[in-house]
Amino acid sequence: MTMTTRTSRAVQLAVRPDGFPALSDFRLVEQPVSEPAPGQVMVRNLYMSLDPGMLMQIGAYPGIPVPPFVIGDVMAGDAVGEVVASADPGVPEGALVLHRLGWREYAVAEADAVRIVDPHAYPSPSAYLGFGLVAYAGLTVAAGLRAGETVFVSSAAGATGSLAGQIARLLGAGRVVGSAGSAQKVHHVVHELGFDAAFDYHDEPLTDRLRTVAPAGIDVYFDNVGGAQLRAAVEVMNVGGRIALCGALARQRSGGVPDGGPGDLLPVIGKRLTLRGFTMLDHLNLAPEFGRRLRQWLADGSLVHTETVVEGLENAPQALLDLVRGRYTGKVVVQLTR
Repeated sequence: MTMTTRTSRAVQLAVRPDGFPALSDFRLVEQPVSEPAPGQVMVRNLYMSLDPGMLMQIGAYPGIPVPPFVIGDVMAGDAVGEVVASADPGVPEGALVLHRLGWREYAVAEADAVRIVDPHAYPSPSAYLGFGLVAYAGLTVAAGLRAGETVFVSSAAGATGSLAGQIARLLGAGRVVGSAGSAQKVHHVVHELGFDAAFDYHDEPLTDRLRTVAPAGIDVYFDNVGGAQLRAAVEVMNVGGRIALCGALARQRSGGVPDGGPGDLLPVIGKRLTLRGFTMLDHLNLAPEFGRRLRQWLADGSLVHTETVVEGLENAPQALLDLVRGRYTGKVVVQLTR
């Protein structure tokens, strides 16, 4: 017989916002957690990921590649935690697992919906929540990066962009440039992450700024932003250039209002550019290969992992809003403590 053994705090979407969300659109609740049924496990979440794309799920933007959050339901997202009760022999108690039931302290999940990971692979389990696989797939598959090429990465101080630029360099790019939202972040991108050059995207005209840091043009653009930066990149792309469309921060910051898209498509035709949208879910087959390379890069110091840790589930909604507004550097995770 199933019996309740503990309670868990969780965050629900209270209402669908009209525009950029407010704290009042979220609700922190305490719920009972039942013992796992056969084929299930109970996980005590240690860390959960914050992702700017969650705003698209909150606002239920049309055309998003993942289901929107349901009003009144607990939100979801990547999390890593410890199995504290198991009703499946394939996932033992004590195992460290990855899953998609974040935004709660305890999760009861189907055993086949969690993935056992090595607890000793990284200094902290939170490293499993990084966006390196997104960056790797975007560069290698979506953009087909070749040695010696010039790469431009927008939102270069963010969770995905900071890794995309470094990985591009490690894969043999000839020049890596980026955009960021402040002089402090520009300094971080160049002097700590090793980009060749960067600029503050608030400084206009963007096309001129981009031509200054990439005087020979751009071969690959890793786009986390869309909007005006995408339009500027199209102008500066070389013939045969490729654009990996990863994110839409410009639209997320505006509360879902479109920012004009790529604009005049004539340069896309004239330069024979390729624009390819993708998500990590398209390329999970690359996870073992990327994991091996990431561990080596971290071990030999050739890749810098920048992480901001927010303490406590109750602070997660504010941290998500701050993340989209550009107030953090690198990957943002929430440490779930009571």
